Amino acid sequence: MAEQQQYDITEILKILPHRYPFVLVDRILEVELGQSIKGLKNVTINEPFFPGHFPSEPVMPGVLIMEGMAQVGAILAYLTEKEKIGSSLVYFAGMDGVRFRRKVVPGDQIIYELKILKRKSKLFKIEGKAFVDDALAAEAVLMATFS
Repeated sequence: MAEQQQYDITEILKILPHRYPFVLVDRILEVELGQSIKGLKNVTINEPFFPGHFPSEPVMPGVLIMEGMAQVGAILAYLTEKEKIGSSLVYFAGMDGVRFRRKVVPGDQIIYELKILKRKSKLFKIEGKAFVDDALAAEAVLMATFS
């Protein structure tokens, strides 16, 4: 079942349990239920982590790039199993093959592209990639499960 629908931040907040300052996705660009998703994060100098990472050269922490990727993956899981929205949480179960290919800095726009590799019961195995200006910035295979 294909669903090529965009979700803005208001709709994202109805799906994800995360709140400021920990919402790391601004828009969902497209979704294919049970298959794949594409999300967007605008990186601005106003992010709360930049004053400390690093004051002389602001760089988005890799762990937060992975968290943004995981949030987009969680949205895919929730949209695939809509009855779980508001009643279950999606938790990280693992990350494999994490690689960072380039820095992400204020002014960048991250495009997260994720696809489900395997799904068994409550467990999702998802391949994720983060792009900036069409260049691969980070990649990982994420495992997540519903509570």
